[in-house]
Amino acid sequence: MSFPCLISPIRRAGLMAVAGLVATGFAIAQSAPSPAPSIDQFTHSPFGDAGYSSSQAGLSSSGMQLAEFSLPGNPASGGAAAFGGGAGGGQYGQGGEGGGGHHGIFHHALAFEAGGGFNGPVGNDTPYITWGGNFTVGGGFRFSKVFSTLLEYQFMDDKLPGAFISAEGTSGGDSHINSITGSPVIDLTPKWHNGAYLVGGWGYYRKSTNFNDYECCDIYGYDVEVTVGSFTSNQWGANAGVGIYHRLGANLYGPDSGGTSELFAEARYLYVHTPPISQNNGLGTTELIPVTVGVRF
Repeated sequence: MSFPCLISPIRRAGLMAVAGLVATGFAIAQSAPSPAPSIDQFTHSPFGDAGYSSSQAGLSSSGMQLAEFSLPGNPASGGAAAFGGGAGGGQYGQGGEGGGGHHGIFHHALAFEAGGGFNGPVGNDTPYITWGGNFTVGGGFRFSKVFSTLLEYQFMDDKLPGAFISAEGTSGGDSHINSITGSPVIDLTPKWHNGAYLVGGWGYYRKSTNFNDYECCDIYGYDVEVTVGSFTSNQWGANAGVGIYHRLGANLYGPDSGGTSELFAEARYLYVHTPPISQNNGLGTTELIPVTVGVRF
């Protein structure tokens, strides 16, 4: 068979193959869905409508968009709600009515104070103690804007009157009082910038009365003052008074912590049932007026 004779059969086979390919491509094009947008306008998904389950199949293009729009939001919003976000509660650490602003008693209810001042004798103590100084530090809990309670340590240092020292035949003396008391504080004006409060306390008091005199000598040959006599008593005591304050601003723990920093000044009446003067270690009951200025936060 010559080569020219083969051209006609090969041409017919080629035309038939091309025709078959064209028909197959047309059928596939008819059965395929219209292409989806490259980025869906509601979900911003690079997969378009094809990224959702087959349960949405059969919806029109607008129906698909509405269905997509009604799906739950991204997990981040759910996470915020789990930590107090959303309606009824602020985000974690940012306050809110539903909880988020209060993170336990150690976050928002702690209270501290520190101050110093002077104290003077009244009543029975007048012949045995002169004016002196005091130092106070305390910490506790603020249960509300009105009521707090503090555990306070106070140190008071007073000199002894000259007549009392002379009667004992010494050159000097002093009286020290160390106390640890529980002290409730009631704010009378919780919404005022400048206000007043009531304060009291009850607890343990240790009082020491010391008499000093000069004896010879130090390494340089000078007389030195030494304690030549003292007596100490331990007993319960109580105090009560009133104070004023000036608020400085937000508390150390932030604006949602339930309190504010403030300057305060207060005066209390202190009564300690020390041993009676008839005893060797007693000078009768102790009555003082401590005046203290400090900061509370």
